[in-house]
Amino acid sequence: MRAAITHFWFVTLHPFDDGNGRITRALTDMALAQADSQSVRLYAMSVAILENRKEYYQILEQSQSFDSAKDLTPWLLWFFDSLDISLDNAMNAIDATLLKTQFWQRHHDSGLSEGQVKVLNRLLDDGEKEFVEGISASQYQKVAKVSKATATRHLADLLDKLCIEKLPGGGRSTRYCIKF
Repeated sequence: MRAAITHFWFVTLHPFDDGNGRITRALTDMALAQADSQSVRLYAMSVAILENRKEYYQILEQSQSFDSAKDLTPWLLWFFDSLDISLDNAMNAIDATLLKTQFWQRHHDSGLSEGQVKVLNRLLDDGEKEFVEGISASQYQKVAKVSKATATRHLADLLDKLCIEKLPGGGRSTRYCIKF
């Protein structure tokens, strides 16, 4: 609550010619850190604000109008929703890091090639975005910078070592994903 109100009033007062947004986001993150009473914070409200600038400016403008100046409820609701999104994003990042760590703990002695490690890390880091339907042999070839024959051998080896699994489909449309 303190962070939300601090943010609102500092950005409304706008005390400096330049840098109000950066200082406001820093004050907000500082107030949240103080409220958490933790030595380490794994989220930042400033990221959620920057990612949702359009909504942010709309709710600020609405909340700063003379008609609603006495009621900060819409601003507070937006702020807490954004904070919730920040916390969810942090938890997702932590979960992804834990999955990646567990994967490499299982496969650290698998004798993987540099290209295989590169592709597996790419799948683990951002596979959901780039390889939504899994990775194909031709995509593997491009990422690992290997020939088609080498890509096919690498994929077969990764299957044997239980690093990846085949997704439904076959032939040229055969795709693979990380096996957790």
